[in-house]
Amino acid sequence: MKQQLGQIALLVKEYDEAIEYYTKVLDFELLEDTPMSETKRWVRVSPPGSDCHLLLAKAANETQTSQIGFQAGGRVFLFLYTDDFWRDYKKYTQRGVEFIREPSEEDYGTVSVFKDLYGNLWDLIEKR
Repeated sequence: MKQQLGQIALLVKEYDEAIEYYTKVLDFELLEDTPMSETKRWVRVSPPGSDCHLLLAKAANETQTSQIGFQAGGRVFLFLYTDDFWRDYKKYTQRGVEFIREPSEEDYGTVSVFKDLYGNLWDLIEKR
């Protein structure tokens, strides 16, 4: 049996600001932006070449809104693998991405932790 993650829902405040951040700051590709109703859209973004996508899900109520940026309880939530850590680290830093942990060399690769637009924590990793 073979399985894989296809997409992960990520709570956002507004679709357009989230699209702007993920495509212009992190260089993700906008895969789909389909209106579903007056207030809901099906918006998918993905790092270039990735099989796993983020479904940008606009918070629909107070409970969901309270979880934006805190879906993993303050832990690193998402892991972005790169083929060139320093290229992406420098590019993201120049674009204002806040890294909250200095880059380090670990047994598994080069890594640093950054916050996205909403405060979700990500690992940027170049695997060994």
